[in-house]
Amino acid sequence: MSETAENEQPRRRQARGERRIAQLLQAAAQVFCTTGYTAASTNAIAREAGVSPGTLYQFFPNKEAIAIELGDRLMHEMRETYGEALAPVDPATPLEEAIGSAVDRFMAFNTEHPVFFALMHGPDLPGGITEAHDQLHATLIGRVEGLLASLLPAAPPTDLTRTAHVCLGIYKAGLELVLAHEGAERAAYVQEIKNVLVRYLAPLVGDRLGRA
Repeated sequence: MSETAENEQPRRRQARGERRIAQLLQAAAQVFCTTGYTAASTNAIAREAGVSPGTLYQFFPNKEAIAIELGDRLMHEMRETYGEALAPVDPATPLEEAIGSAVDRFMAFNTEHPVFFALMHGPDLPGGITEAHDQLHATLIGRVEGLLASLLPAAPPTDLTRTAHVCLGIYKAGLELVLAHEGAERAAYVQEIKNVLVRYLAPLVGDRLGRA
């Protein structure tokens, strides 16, 4: 056997393994969304993936390991999303546009990956996910503070932190309503969240930004 052929075999096995892991994570996401993390089982995940429990155990020792791997991948993607969503705002940008753009990016991620909400807010989550969520939340607050600093350049840091927590709290509360609806009703709830955030921030921003 040639050296090239010998190198190809491990690569093919690695590619098959990655595809199987992706298949299992997709199945786990569906099961966690349907039943919640606590009620989910490895048997249910294997059944959803169309594989035997033995095949699942070749890649993951238990559902906690599956949840942590799924959470890690989602949080990596989430960090990329809020990096784009929470860039500083040009002073000429209407407040409605600045808020709308940030909310749309977050909503696109959360509605495409509803399991993220299920993993981040469910009870009895694995310790690894809880710790990673706390880190993500702290980083997210910092990025929201950065966005708000471009809207409120004269605000003291303590005010920015408080305002960031309120904005994130409004978004999270609204997200649960958004995920519970579909179609036009979902879009209407997204718009309501934007309206609430704009009305909250408008008196703080004043006339500094343009108004749509």
